[in-house]
Amino acid sequence: MKNSRRQFMILSAAGACTLALNSKVQAQAMVADTDPQATALGYKSDATKVDKAKYAKYAAGQECGNCALFQGKAGAAAGGCPLFAGKQVSSKGWCSAYAKKA
Repeated sequence: MKNSRRQFMILSAAGACTLALNSKVQAQAMVADTDPQATALGYKSDATKVDKAKYAKYAAGQECGNCALFQGKAGAAAGGCPLFAGKQVSSKGWCSAYAKKA
C-alpha cells in the first residue's frame, strides 16, 4: 500500500497530539511520607511536623522550597527532587538531606 502525503500529515499530527497529551497525563506523583526512601531520609511533607528530637539538624524555616536539591520553580507548591526520582516533593516539606540554596 502506497502512503500519500495527506496520510503522512494526518498520522504526524495525531502522533504529535498523542505525545503532548501523554506528558500531561503522566504528571509526577507526590512522595508519600510512608515511602521507604522518604522514611529513610526522614521526609515529611509538612516541615513543621519533623521530629526535632530525632532530627536535631532541622531548624525552623528549612523547607524543600529553599533547598538546593529542589527542582521546582520558585513559589511552586511542589517540584522534583533528585533523591526521589520520578516523584515530586512538597515545597513545604523537609528531609535530612536539606542543603540551603545559595
